[in-house]
Amino acid sequence: MLTTEDFETRWASAEQAPRGSGTVELICVRVEAGVHETPAGVRLTVEGGVEGDRWSRGKRPSVDAQVTLMNVRVARLVNRNGLPLDAPGDNFLVDLDLSDEALPVGTKLRLGEALLEVSPAPHTGCKTFRERFGLEALTWVNDHRDRRLRGMNCRVLEAGAVAVGDPVAVVER
Repeated sequence: MLTTEDFETRWASAEQAPRGSGTVELICVRVEAGVHETPAGVRLTVEGGVEGDRWSRGKRPSVDAQVTLMNVRVARLVNRNGLPLDAPGDNFLVDLDLSDEALPVGTKLRLGEALLEVSPAPHTGCKTFRERFGLEALTWVNDHRDRRLRGMNCRVLEAGAVAVGDPVAVVER
């Protein structure tokens, strides 16, 4: 079992994700609780977020949590249980620095054809994250919110298709 210090040491010694532009590494459509699909591509809409994702079927879904992104390097680091890479349940695993410093609230990102805006709603680890990756991983990601290790929430500004391998680029800070 890794400690929070172990996670921090591994993070500090790992090659850091790029800033400003990166790539979509994995797409996750949350069909229902604990059931994920990982298609090669999806369509994002302003009204529904990721088509087919359970977000749009929520009672009163917040557009501030319409789409979630997580750094793929963090997902690999916390996944010591041999779970599939989609286990965190974020819509997009990206190779991009998601920190507050790199992508402040209001930053506009182009994912494939879609345009997203970084929302102010924090994306933190929860009970499910703890069950999948352990208390130490949960503590580590939540203790470094400025780095957005657990990921970040976005809203869709312009609809479009997104595929694995597509670029992720900062359009406006």
